[in-house]
Amino acid sequence: MLAKNLITCHNRVSVALIQRLYTTTTQTPYILSWIKEEITKKSEPLYDGHIPINLLQRAVLSVGSSIVSLTDPARGDMIAVNGESSGHSALVRMQRKMLESEEGQQILMERPKINSSTVDIEKLKSYPDGTLGREYTKFLEVNNVSPDTRLPVRFVDDVDLAYVMQRYRETHDLVHTLLGCPTNMLGEVAVKWVEALQTGLPMCIGGAVFGPIRLKPKNRSTYLSKYLPWAIRVGSTSSFLMNVFYERRWEQDITELRDELKIETPPGFL
Repeated sequence: MLAKNLITCHNRVSVALIQRLYTTTTQTPYILSWIKEEITKKSEPLYDGHIPINLLQRAVLSVGSSIVSLTDPARGDMIAVNGESSGHSALVRMQRKMLESEEGQQILMERPKINSSTVDIEKLKSYPDGTLGREYTKFLEVNNVSPDTRLPVRFVDDVDLAYVMQRYRETHDLVHTLLGCPTNMLGEVAVKWVEALQTGLPMCIGGAVFGPIRLKPKNRSTYLSKYLPWAIRVGSTSSFLMNVFYERRWEQDITELRDELKIETPPGFL
């Protein structure tokens, strides 16, 4: 709702300003007419839930959602909007990396989804301890999270890139599982560093840079001396985690998978 209100408010102010300029300025009528057309034009949705936006609307959403996300990190909806409105270039690079991998190509071709309708959580619970599937369900239980909480993509104006963003969201908890990171502030910041280095998404970079500000004083020195160097090493040297077809790896030993992906043994988190 806040995102839609930002767009509506921006459009009203922008159109009013342009109308005023248009009636008082005769030197640049064609330029102003083009700008007005860009602001008011509407495009058809490209996929279910898609909300087409123009360049100026994207800028407003990006700045507005950044401010809200930094002041209230609990606003997952604004974090999601920021990722979509500011991440086009990063999404293009992520897609390119996936296309360079056979496993990544399969993911893009089949477009699997991760939610309670597509993944048999109860079956994964029956897998032996130490397998990816069992460790994933343990993560969900211990941290009281669900694969159904990931918001659908709305503001990415490309069907293929929209899926890349959706896949990033739906595999976020699996990245937590692989990295051995809980959902507390220390764990989230560590994951954000890995994601920032691997994806280049502005929202991940922002979370990595500004997230530590919210760490408790007793955790900051440990973060700087232990967890931050580890996260930077993992983000810089491990395989691209978006290229993992997790759904085909449920029975794989998680330690073996970490070794395959060159993920350094996770430190114990607080």
